[in-house]
Parts: sequence; C-alpha cells; structure tokens
Amino acid sequence: MDLVTGVLHGRLAIRPSRSPLALRVLPSPIVAVSAALPLCPCPPIARRNAPVVVLFAKKRKGYREDPPDEEEADDVIDELEEDEEITLTNDGAYAFILEVGDGGAGGGISLAGTWWDKEALALAEQVSASFDDDLKIYAFKTAANLTIRVRIEKMSTRYGSPTIDDIEAYTIAYRAKLDNAESAGKIPQNISLEVSSPGVERVIRIPEELERFKERAMYVRYTTTSDKAATTAQESDGVLRLISYDMDLRECTWGIADVKINRQQAGKGRPLSKKQREWRLQTPFESLKLVRLYSEC
Repeated sequence: MDLVTGVLHGRLAIRPSRSPLALRVLPSPIVAVSAALPLCPCPPIARRNAPVVVLFAKKRKGYREDPPDEEEADDVIDELEEDEEITLTNDGAYAFILEVGDGGAGGGISLAGTWWDKEALALAEQVSASFDDDLKIYAFKTAANLTIRVRIEKMSTRYGSPTIDDIEAYTIAYRAKLDNAESAGKIPQNISLEVSSPGVERVIRIPEELERFKERAMYVRYTTTSDKAATTAQESDGVLRLISYDMDLRECTWGIADVKINRQQAGKGRPLSKKQREWRLQTPFESLKLVRLYSEC
C-alpha cells in the first residue's frame, strides 16, 4: 500500500517525495450560481472551489519514479469524474453541481447500491468510533468503479478542519479494515480509497450547525414568495452573515456580509453602504436551499 497526497479539486496530484507528479493541471472548478434577485443587494456569484487535500490509499503492484504521460493523466481525470455530476463551463473549467447530501462536498451519505457499500460504510463508522468520534464522517460516497470517497471533520476544532496528520491516520486505519474485509470476501478486491477534509467552503447543516459557524460569512441560496404571487417561489442568493436564529420559530435573520464582493457594490475601495449595513432578511429554515461557508481565498 502507498499513500499519495494530492489536491483533488485543483486536479494536481502530488506523491510523497520532493518532485510533483506531472499530471495535467486543469482550472479549478466553478460552482455556477444564479444571479441575485432584487430582494438581496448582493452581486451575482460564481465561486471557485477552494482546494481540498486528499489522501489516496490504493493498492498497487509497484511504484514508478517516472511521471505518467498525458494519456495516463487523462485516465486519472476520467476515473475521478466517472461518478461526479459535472459540466464544462464557457472558459473550459470543470463545474461540479453541488447538492446537499450528495455524499461529496454537500456532505451526507451516498451509496451506489452495490452489494458491498453498506459494509464499507459500517467499517468507516467503526474507524470514526476508534478515534472517540473526534474524526467524524462529514460525507461518504461509494461508486460502482470500486471507489470510496470519505470526507472527515474534526469535532474538537471549532470549524471542524482536520489536519494532514488526522487525514493520514484515518486513511491508514480505514485501509487496514478494508484490507481485512477484502481477505474475508466481505467487499471486492482492489477497493480505491480517497479521504479528505470537507473543504473551506463546506456545506452547513441547517439548523444544527448555525451556532457553530455563526461568525463566518456564508453563501446562502434561498427562496422567497411575494405578496402578489404567494404561491410562486423566487430563488435568490448572496453572501450573508447570520444575525440571529430562532429554533422555536424555525427561522433565521440575515445581514449583508462584510466581504469584498459585497463592498464592491458600494464602489471600489469603499466600505459597505448604509443601506447594505441595515439590510435584513428573515428566512424560514425550509426556504434555505443551500448554505455553505464563503471564502475570499
């Protein structure tokens, strides 16, 4: 077994030596977001996903010092994309469609429906328990091409970000359990494993994680209904800050986040306008279609 570290979303794979693998580097994927509606004085957003460090634990017969050629690099890209819902943007970048609970960056569990994926999930949960549930599963996904992708979060840190050592420790422990399960015939041979963090723009679970991330700027996509068309829901989005939330009423109050993309609406080099600072939005929990952390990096 060898461990190969890499940047998944940036498509730059790096082996644990001084020289990087010469894989083709593709542009970072862009999450395409609908333009903001007049209700929110926020600009339209098209955010590039921040890189996520991934550890690959894949059984191989040998290790080669020579970097793969371009055709082999394309094979690696194809393998990564096989079970992802993606599209190609106008500038040639890969755009991943983010959905809450998709088993990827949207968190949650997504099983491919194979005969072995429930066993693989049970083993992953056992590994989390072995770390006293400090390293919990944020997202878990199996694919028919014998690939398991796990994103873990560290519960003892404020924002749940695991270190490289945490990811490596989880990878080694999980790979060992998978090897034993393969030998026992409980899962197929040559399972490929990828373990990573949730990423800096992770999805926020509503309402249970509002308190945890209340001081961070968030990208919020939500629906509203007007008085004239109470049955017609309109979708809007923006980079907001959480003012308050009420668990009994099951609603949030939002304000405009003090970030560059919002300040630019007031003019280059200027702070938020008075109108932006005083703007408020109340949203029921059920109207929140997507809430994730926002990073200016």
